[in-house]
Amino acid sequence: MSTVDPIGTGGPPQRRPRLASIYGAPARPSCPSGPLDQFCPSGPSVRGFRRTMRRVKWARSLVAVVATLTLAACDAAPTRPAGGPARSASVAASPSQAGPAEITLAFAGDVHFADRTAGLLSNPATAFGSISATLSSADLTMVNLETAVTTRGTPEPKEFHFRAPASTYGAVKAAGIDVVSIANNHTLDYGRVGLSDTLDAARASGVPAVGAGADAAAAYAPWITEIRGTTVAFLAFSQVAELWSSWKATDTEAGIAMTRDLSRAVAAVRAARQRADVIVVYVHWGVEGESCPSAEAREFAGAMAEAGAHLVVGTHAHLLLGDGWLGRTFVQYGLGNFLWWRDDAYSNDTGVLRVTLHGSAIVKTEFVPALISRRTGQPRLADGEEAARISHEYANLRACTGLATTPTGQSR
Repeated sequence: MSTVDPIGTGGPPQRRPRLASIYGAPARPSCPSGPLDQFCPSGPSVRGFRRTMRRVKWARSLVAVVATLTLAACDAAPTRPAGGPARSASVAASPSQAGPAEITLAFAGDVHFADRTAGLLSNPATAFGSISATLSSADLTMVNLETAVTTRGTPEPKEFHFRAPASTYGAVKAAGIDVVSIANNHTLDYGRVGLSDTLDAARASGVPAVGAGADAAAAYAPWITEIRGTTVAFLAFSQVAELWSSWKATDTEAGIAMTRDLSRAVAAVRAARQRADVIVVYVHWGVEGESCPSAEAREFAGAMAEAGAHLVVGTHAHLLLGDGWLGRTFVQYGLGNFLWWRDDAYSNDTGVLRVTLHGSAIVKTEFVPALISRRTGQPRLADGEEAARISHEYANLRACTGLATTPTGQSR
C-alpha cells in the first residue's frame, strides 16, 4: 500500500521538529481546465519538545532482596531513554522504565481560501496571521480543510462551491497545522477530478489529508504518527447528507469516508486501535446554525467511543458547540468556522481546543477563545471581555450535549 509522505521539514524557524509518520493513507491518483474560481456560487449563493519531562520516581523503601535484584537488573541491561513509549497497560512501571512524555494536540474548525480570504494566499507564510503561534505551540495541530484544492473540474449540483490553489497546503503548513480532515461537503465540489487534485496536492506538500481517498480503503485509512513515545491515529468522516450517496467512497470509486457507512467506520477505528495508543476521530456533522448536537451526531459519537476512540472532534454547524466526556472519550461537537470567507456566518466566535495526554490518558483539555476578523477572515486570540464572554458561552453549551464534566468508567 502506498502512503502519504511524512510531514516535511520546511516552515518557519519557530516550528517544532517534524513528526515521524509510520503509516499514512494510501496515495491517490491525479485530471477541462479553466480559470480558478475561489468561490463560485452556482445558485443563490515534534515541535518544541516540552522542556520538562516527567522524572521517574524511585521507590523510597524497598525490601532488601528487591533492591538487590533491581540494581542487578540495571547493571545488566541499558536503561530505556526518557520519554520512551510505555504502551502495554499490563507492564507495571519500574525504576528502569520512563513513562511517555506528555503531549499536546490542538484542533480548530473550518478553513478555506475564498472571497475575502483568497488574497491571503499571496503570502502563504502569513495567511493565518497571529493565531499561528497558538497552533504551532502544540505538538500536533489538526483542522478541517473545507475546499477542493484544484484548478479543474466541473461544479457539482449544489449551491456553494469552494476551491483553492495548491498553495493552500503551504499556508496550512506555515501556520503550524500538521494534518487536515477533508471529509466534508466541499471536497468534491468540483467532482472526482477535483478530489484527485486535492489528494495529489496534499501528498506533494507533505500535509496528510484524511477522510477521503481513491477508494474506500484509502478514505477510511488512518494517518498514524508517533509523538515522543505515544502513537496517535487520525481518522475523519462526514455525516452531512448533501450528495452523500454519490460522494461516498466505495470499493471501486473515489470519495469521502461517510458516517452512514457505520460498520466500515467502526471497523476502521477498531483496526486503528490495534496500531496506536490514541485514536482521534474528526467528524463533519450537525446542523448549520444549530448550537446543540443532532441526535445523529450523538449516536455516532457513541459508536466511536465504543469502538475505542479517545477523542472525537467535530465541525460543520458554523458556530461553536459544547464539549465534555462520554465515558472515557472526550467529545467536542463543534469548533465553528476558523479561517472563513463570509463575515458573521452564524458566528465569528471560534477558538482552539488543546488536549494534553500522558500516554493514552487525557489529562487536560482547554478551549482557547478566538474571534474571526470581520475584515480579513483570519482568526485571532480573544482577550479581555471578549475572551470572558466566549469562554462563558462555550462552557454553557455543554448543557444540551448530554456529555459529562469528568470522565467515567474504566481507563482503556
